[in-house]
Amino acid sequence: MTVKRPNILVIQADQMAPQALPVYGHPLVKAPNVQALADRGVVFENAYCNFPLCVPSRYSMLTGRYTSAIAAWDNAIELPSEMPTMAHYLDDLGYRTILCGKMHFIGPDQLHGFRERLTTDIYPSNFVWTPDWPNEPEYRPTGISLLPVVQSGQCVRSLQIDYDDEVEYFGLQKIYDLARYSRDDPFFLVISFTHPHSPFLTTARYWDLYDDDDIDMPAVPAIPVEELDEHSRWLYYGHGTHLHTVTDEHVRTARHAYYGMITYIDDKVGRIMDAMRATGLDDDTIVIFVGDHGEMLGERGMWYKQTFFEWSVRVPLIISQPGTYLPGRVGELVSLVDLLPTMLDAATNGSPPDTVDPMDGHSLTGLLSGGSDWTNEVISEYTGEGVKAPCRMLRRDRYKFMYTHGFPDMLYDLEADPLELENLIDRPDMANVAGELRESILDGWDPDDVNERCLESQRHRRFVQRATGGEPFWAYVARDGDDRRFIRNAGGIPTKAKARFPYVEPAPFER
Repeated sequence: MTVKRPNILVIQADQMAPQALPVYGHPLVKAPNVQALADRGVVFENAYCNFPLCVPSRYSMLTGRYTSAIAAWDNAIELPSEMPTMAHYLDDLGYRTILCGKMHFIGPDQLHGFRERLTTDIYPSNFVWTPDWPNEPEYRPTGISLLPVVQSGQCVRSLQIDYDDEVEYFGLQKIYDLARYSRDDPFFLVISFTHPHSPFLTTARYWDLYDDDDIDMPAVPAIPVEELDEHSRWLYYGHGTHLHTVTDEHVRTARHAYYGMITYIDDKVGRIMDAMRATGLDDDTIVIFVGDHGEMLGERGMWYKQTFFEWSVRVPLIISQPGTYLPGRVGELVSLVDLLPTMLDAATNGSPPDTVDPMDGHSLTGLLSGGSDWTNEVISEYTGEGVKAPCRMLRRDRYKFMYTHGFPDMLYDLEADPLELENLIDRPDMANVAGELRESILDGWDPDDVNERCLESQRHRRFVQRATGGEPFWAYVARDGDDRRFIRNAGGIPTKAKARFPYVEPAPFER
């Protein structure tokens, strides 16, 4: 008797901090559909991204490998076409591989193993966002600033709503088509949204679900710039924090809008799951709800991502297949590189093929089934815009070790200090722990070599971008005009500001 292989549906949210979801303990945010998915699935309480930035995080997830192993340095880097992804592996196993929504591929290969792509991408596919470390941190190719914070609030329409409504429409249509015409073939479908990524804007429908007076403020207030660690100080200037005064009202408004954006995505999750149930596909489909990285949301006075503090580097991860995985919660440390080995396990009933390259991740199958045999550590890296040197993080059990090349290390005990307020690196009684973690974080990772490779890649890409003017865009064209829609050869924040309706004149820089 042939065992039917499960379909795999991945629903991905962009910049979704798990701390802001009720399933992870938030008392105010409304996300009943994600909660329903969690109630019938397995919730990973300590899931991490392997790079707190969109492009490298997604490349790492797709390949099951750390970004330094695949030279995924920043938000304007190509993934080589020869690099196998989960789409290639599942296609090779007979799956229909379909991408709907954001994946932020850079370069002429806009499929990377997916046989079908249903929409264009929201962001540039060329080298326009290449960093320039010698001129960092105030060189900001994306146009990043705190305007999305100080001008957060309500809108009638935004660029991101345009995009995600389109992603939902074509994702739902594909579910119906798969049920009608391809029921006997297993599918791998990724539906990937850009919400709740900044700017923090939502419509009255979602804004009005929350009372402004109830919005919680950051647990850790802003830290003066002179007291920041070097990585955070770089981001202070790299994000243009010094150019605006962010008031308590700004913070509350941005968090209010972010919560509304989460509920907006939650409604889409509900409609996707309704379609899965209506077509009967939910019975033999593994559903994975996951983020690509988090959002600092004003904690420590920081916004967006690019740092190794918990609100930035942790992601939501829920895996559900009733009848296969009993509902529960897993406390072990896992990361996005573990998803590819898990999918290969599921697609082959526990007999995965040899992979072309060794995976940095490990199958979560044992944890999904209640096992506890697990190496309890995760690694995350950062070499993108806003910093000037390679950075790496290792979390092992209760300790988190942060390495910034050329600058003092940091060590936190997350069990005793979940807000990451006390750096233990200089405490004599922690010397052995710090030494072991430092040795581990440098094992197989040469920061001098990474530094030189990053600088060389930046020089190459900035030259090509300048010489060509960014042509061709390489934007994936699903429908006529997709090469011009959304953000193409420009900074993201100004483009999003122009698409906000009603239009709001950007606030001037203050200093």
